[in-house]
Amino acid sequence: MTSSPLRPLGSSDLEVFPLSLGGNVFGWTADEATSFAVLDAYTAGGGNFIDTADSYSAWIEGNHGGESETIIGKWLAARGRRDEVVIATKVARHPDFKGLRAANIRAAADASLTRLGTDHIDLYYTHFDDDETIPVEEIIGALDGLVKAGKVRAIAASNISPERLQESLDFSDREGLARYVALQPHYNLVSRDTYEGPRREIASRAGLAAVPYFALAAGFLTGKYRPGVAVDSPRAAGASKHLETERGRKVLTALDEVARAHDAEIATVALAWLAAQPTVAAPIASARTVEQLPALLAVAGLELTDAELGRLTEASA
Repeated sequence: MTSSPLRPLGSSDLEVFPLSLGGNVFGWTADEATSFAVLDAYTAGGGNFIDTADSYSAWIEGNHGGESETIIGKWLAARGRRDEVVIATKVARHPDFKGLRAANIRAAADASLTRLGTDHIDLYYTHFDDDETIPVEEIIGALDGLVKAGKVRAIAASNISPERLQESLDFSDREGLARYVALQPHYNLVSRDTYEGPRREIASRAGLAAVPYFALAAGFLTGKYRPGVAVDSPRAAGASKHLETERGRKVLTALDEVARAHDAEIATVALAWLAAQPTVAAPIASARTVEQLPALLAVAGLELTDAELGRLTEASA
């Protein structure tokens, strides 16, 4: 009998698959039917951790934000699987609900609940910290109110400075209020600097789970970006820039070696390295087609050796 791949999410009572499915593509590069197919395949493969935000995908002409949540809500209603999945969404960037004022957090949460067609959000992130004007006391107080009301099970932060993160944790501890259980940083094999350091030290000390976004560096760490190869993707410009760096080229070489040793996809190896890093519970990766999913789901079954982890860490230094 094989053990469950689910991992605890920090100090919360949530348990998550070691690959979080990014919902940013739903309503953007994946239409509703394709999104349903991707969600079906992800959950059929054992996945249970779906990441979205109220602002996805407001950047597309004709969209207003909330399209991803709406599609996920329709899928939940159609499949009747609400209790089998962990839904994470975020507040601060929807065009109608910008920032982290207490009243805005409350209103945005209600709007997300309506779009998702559910009475609770499992994990609620502050998407971008508002450190210019809003004290952490107001933000944490509003989030604590949502937890006490049963609208949110656990809270988390993304795109926050180490100082504000520590201040928030200290306030929660001091006042006995809801406390961040997870942190969503920008972190992958070619972008290590923003997380490794003070943020990771705080996460480790405070028992926070890291749920990294851009886990595959906008597709660069799938291995499809090579010198002289044109890739048709909305993210091609951002991903291909890593080919111009020595770090990027070294990482691809190391990924090729490790992938060959395991007869695995390069994306799977890149995710496995990330999933093995201290504090990391589940990297986030999105799939705009069902065909992209097997390489992502395979991270649950790939365990790299210490030597392989070291080879990748050295290449990405």
